[in-house]
Amino acid sequence: MSYGFAGRESTAPLASRDDPPHPRRAVEELFWPFVLTLLAGLSTGIGSALAFFARPGGKGLLAFALGFSGGVMIYVSFVEILPQGSDLIARALGEAGPWATVGAFFFGVVLIAVIDALVPTLDNPHDASLAEEMSTPAPERKLQRMGVLTALAIGIHNFPEGFATMVAAQQDLSVGISIAVAIALHNIPEGISVAVPIYYATGNRRRAFWLSFSSGLAEPVGALIGVLVLRPFVNDLVVGASLASVAGIMVFISLDQLIPNAKKYGREHHSVYGLIAGMAVMAVSLLLL
Repeated sequence: MSYGFAGRESTAPLASRDDPPHPRRAVEELFWPFVLTLLAGLSTGIGSALAFFARPGGKGLLAFALGFSGGVMIYVSFVEILPQGSDLIARALGEAGPWATVGAFFFGVVLIAVIDALVPTLDNPHDASLAEEMSTPAPERKLQRMGVLTALAIGIHNFPEGFATMVAAQQDLSVGISIAVAIALHNIPEGISVAVPIYYATGNRRRAFWLSFSSGLAEPVGALIGVLVLRPFVNDLVVGASLASVAGIMVFISLDQLIPNAKKYGREHHSVYGLIAGMAVMAVSLLLL
């Protein structure tokens, strides 16, 4: 697979490469990447639906799901996203590429760590311990506020993810699919964390579902704004650094939030089984793609 900007081959005359793309062609180039980004973002709705069908008090499924999501994100980060980002950065910077790749990776780690530090724990969309808050008496107004703030926090997290998915899919659709799948699986437990407090506060399943579903809209919105505004500045270095940073974000979320919280539910092996299953599913999907 290749994202290549500088290395992309073309049979078009040199003088025509600076001409603006045909409107129809421009729309076609954006359509499938946007669809992928939209589906990845709106997968929060799957989480909100699962929250209503899950067996009350059953924590094994949640532990497995969180471990599964962590396995997917760790595997795709180290096997697919980071190597692709490294190749692009090396193409742009040469011998300085590996250092820049490491810097971009840990920039993503620091960025998401700062965001998590600024968001109160109670409203953190990656904190699966929200279910524990539901088991203690609390005013309905507090529960509803918790769900709304969680939805807003998810939107903040999803905005840059949408741009990275869109850009990656524009350059290589198969890589974009891999990233979209990983983000979609990551968004499912986030959907649960929005829907549960809203449902318990209002008793309205439809309202809880649509708020959770709508929180994923930040993903395609971020994609469109990023591509339309930043498109003139997109090159190998920008795409490579974005991918390396996304890999850092995914690894941090998995190790700091998803896996530790998965172990708190049901039997400890549930989270481990989910972790391995997530890696296996992503490995097979990458081979098929």
